[in-house]
Amino acid sequence: MSDDQSYELLGFDNVLLPVGDLAEAVTFYERAGFTTAFRLDEAGIALLKVGGETPGLLLRREEGFGHRPPPWPSPRVWLEVPDARAAARALAHAGITPLEEPAPVATGWTVEIADPWGNVLGFTDYGKRPELGRRP
Repeated sequence: MSDDQSYELLGFDNVLLPVGDLAEAVTFYERAGFTTAFRLDEAGIALLKVGGETPGLLLRREEGFGHRPPPWPSPRVWLEVPDARAAARALAHAGITPLEEPAPVATGWTVEIADPWGNVLGFTDYGKRPELGRRP
């Protein structure tokens, strides 16, 4: 591409997360409330749905990738939920411990979790600024 050409960003396709064991990862994320859209074990991938959107979280098996704690700072994927504090309670009930207690942010509340491979996901709401959030 030459310097005088440009392109347009149209939106997200998928967010890829590396995992060491596809079956273990799918189980973890289903406990966290995700629905599996499809799973192709021979390709080492599984797509998790995120709301009604077409893009999702794509789990990709990486050979030799073991469990690890999340590095700090680390890339994060935040997902919108109606109530982050309720999400934290549901995650705890499913046996998934948040990295920290839910915390207030400018738009509402957020809580983060890490999968066994150190991928960090945040669940955030727009309780303080509902006009900026999605409409259910």
